[in-house]
Amino acid sequence: MDLASVWADVVGHFWSRLGADVLIGAVIAVVAAGVVGAVFRSVGRRRGWPDRAVHRLRWPFRWLLLATGVWIGATAAFDGAGSDLLRLQAPIDTVLNIAVIALAGWFVATIVSLVVDLLLARYRTDVADNRVARRIRTQALIIRRVSIAVIVVIALASALLVFPAARAAGASLLASAGVLSIIAGLAAQSTLGNVIAGMQLAFSGAIRVDDVVIANGEWGRIEEITLTSVVVHVWDDRRMVLPSTYFTTTPFENWTRTSSQLMQSVDFDLDWLVDPQAMRDEMHRVLARTALWDGRVAVLQVTDAVGGMIHVRVLVTAVDAPTLFDLRCFVREELIRWLHHQQPAALPRTRVQLTEPEVATSTSAPRGAGQRDDRELFGGSAEGTARGKDFTGPVRTHQA
Repeated sequence: MDLASVWADVVGHFWSRLGADVLIGAVIAVVAAGVVGAVFRSVGRRRGWPDRAVHRLRWPFRWLLLATGVWIGATAAFDGAGSDLLRLQAPIDTVLNIAVIALAGWFVATIVSLVVDLLLARYRTDVADNRVARRIRTQALIIRRVSIAVIVVIALASALLVFPAARAAGASLLASAGVLSIIAGLAAQSTLGNVIAGMQLAFSGAIRVDDVVIANGEWGRIEEITLTSVVVHVWDDRRMVLPSTYFTTTPFENWTRTSSQLMQSVDFDLDWLVDPQAMRDEMHRVLARTALWDGRVAVLQVTDAVGGMIHVRVLVTAVDAPTLFDLRCFVREELIRWLHHQQPAALPRTRVQLTEPEVATSTSAPRGAGQRDDRELFGGSAEGTARGKDFTGPVRTHQA
């Protein structure tokens, strides 16, 4: 038997062993994935976990076990192989190592998403008192985004460390980490500021998802809070995207900070002939026939009475901001209708007083011959007449 045939037998035996080991590892991984998946689904049914969240974890877990089984089988196949065949172990091991790291990152990120989804399922936001649920939802979403970003960074760093050249360069990178961090901080100052502001908003409770706010002069609802920006759903279905630093550096109104119940006013400028008590009785009748009013506050006050009108303010309350807006419009419309039908004299009007001009009469006595008059320079007196003659009479000349 020649050397070529021996080498062919050795190589053929190695590839057969490699294929067998890889197949055995894959089969074991598939069986283990099936057993663990069945147990996990059973636990999920008993605990009431969402089926969608459980199924989302299935594929990354299966692929991770399969890659791990193939890696273990390939490593076992290279034990006892010749030096020529061992040269293939490094590239195969590198590829499988990177695949396992990527799949592990995918699996861990899916677990984080599953935990967050299970937490959010316990705190519903479609109930009346959802302040705690909205706070937890905001914090959980921020934590999920930060965790996934950290997992991706760690997975990329681990994949790079698989290469020997990257491990050798790691020492020099760590030595210059101080300078790089300063440069990166200066270059991404605004971005880092928004990231820190986003985390501050999530855990300080200043705003939460579904909060009703007045921001940048617009009334809207907090739709999404990311690491760098906040999306406000404006009342007319526009989306206003503001940087996270806006809510940490600029004053804004949060109408649902502690409760969704609100109180606002309906204002009228009316004539002095209005009857406040009759208008107050009509206000109570209007509120009694609408479900928009929550029954907490109903007050009518005359807050000002200067000039030609009086200022009437009606204070009403509702369970939330949209209901309060509709209630104010309803009360305003009904009271205007009542004023037109019951007290038309109370409608605002402008009064004008017309007067006849007085005829001026002179009370000064006629000027007499001996009366001094200081209103004329060239007349009115003997001296004034003499001065006038100097300009109107013949010109006198002096002869030498």
